[in-house]
Amino acid sequence: MNRSILIGTVLILLGFFLNITAKASSLSINPKRIIVKLKNGKEIPSINGIKKSVHFFETTYVLYTNGDESLLNKLRSHQDIQDAQFDTFSKRGPLPTPIEAIESETTEEGDEVIGSVLNDPKLAKLWAFKDASKHGMSVSRVYEEMGGAQSSEPIIVAVVDTGVDYNHEDLKDVMWTNVNEIPGNGIDDDGNGYIDDIHGINTLERDSDGNATGDMMDGHSHGTHVSGTIAATQNNGVGIAGVASNVRIMGLRSVPSYGDETDVDIAESFLYAARNGAKVINCSFGKSHNEGGMLVKETIDYIAKTYNTLVVVSAGNSSQNIDTKLTYPASYDSEGMLVVASSTRYGRFSYFSNYGFVNVDVAAPGSSIYSTTPGNRYGNMSGTSMASPNVTGVAAEVLSRHSYLTAIELKNVLMNSVTTKSSMDGDILTGGVVDLYSALESL
Repeated sequence: MNRSILIGTVLILLGFFLNITAKASSLSINPKRIIVKLKNGKEIPSINGIKKSVHFFETTYVLYTNGDESLLNKLRSHQDIQDAQFDTFSKRGPLPTPIEAIESETTEEGDEVIGSVLNDPKLAKLWAFKDASKHGMSVSRVYEEMGGAQSSEPIIVAVVDTGVDYNHEDLKDVMWTNVNEIPGNGIDDDGNGYIDDIHGINTLERDSDGNATGDMMDGHSHGTHVSGTIAATQNNGVGIAGVASNVRIMGLRSVPSYGDETDVDIAESFLYAARNGAKVINCSFGKSHNEGGMLVKETIDYIAKTYNTLVVVSAGNSSQNIDTKLTYPASYDSEGMLVVASSTRYGRFSYFSNYGFVNVDVAAPGSSIYSTTPGNRYGNMSGTSMASPNVTGVAAEVLSRHSYLTAIELKNVLMNSVTTKSSMDGDILTGGVVDLYSALESL
């Protein structure tokens, strides 16, 4: 492959997952949002400047304030408060835009048409569908030998990202819809605290009271690409096919195009997803710093325990060992989280992929992944951001056929059924690439 093409392709996603070292001076606080953990049995104290409190889970609340920074010390010194922290973020430049896929990046001379049982015209570009012996995930083999999932109830998969183009020709029929909400009437019909949350929520754009809004249309392209890998409509004679055959995509726009996501936005999206039935959440984002709080980690633990929701996380694109150079959320120690490195069509780690025997669980195809982009287009991207949705798709397909699995059981099935690669041995926990056929055969 032409080196300039390769570098240009990978920079698309490296910009999304920059693991630059963030110093305290580069961090910005949101003084109007304070994350508070109460002591057991206590209530939010009455302190001037607190406009409202939102209960997240257990003893964790988010306080919306008038922006008075002195409130933080008042809360920390209060006898009923265990911990209090500002919501913070790190400033960065804008994300680069995607480029269209180049034929040579996704197909090779002699490539077969993958999966004769599917009629999607661009299927041959999906090398991740190939058999494990050819370094794919044996997706086509499953549909050829086992057929599609028989479950009548689709698995809800949440994509926490830059949003989703819910009008895309290959995604519009697989979008999750909140049937208890009437579109466009400006009313919270179902009383869940969100107005017009038809396909998900947007935590980046909030109303004057701090409530997340309902339009999660993709503000970049990243989230639409991720969604297509998981769930693009199969057998519709259009575009590509997603890994999973019976899913609905819930879109959570919580990752900005211009920089770092905040803990409150991510945790709120996780909670919304789990409480509305999502059993798998894809997280193709991360950062190389943690401002001291554990809100995201504790939320992952909580939704795994309470809702049986598995969170699939990309390992990051800095070519580093995240056991020693930590990346968040990937380096959190959580049973409810599965961390994914990126592999190439030759069965090796992608050169940009992070790794770590302790903190990275599995690998999946992430180099030159062809998928949906906004405006009924398709494009090629590379990154662990693309590997993660391949695993999410496998997880959803396994769950659609074996819905009794808990989040932890599902995680173990995926880890115990990888196709091992000698080049990965000792660098990630399982030493291998996720294999859909092997996972289903193990059950």
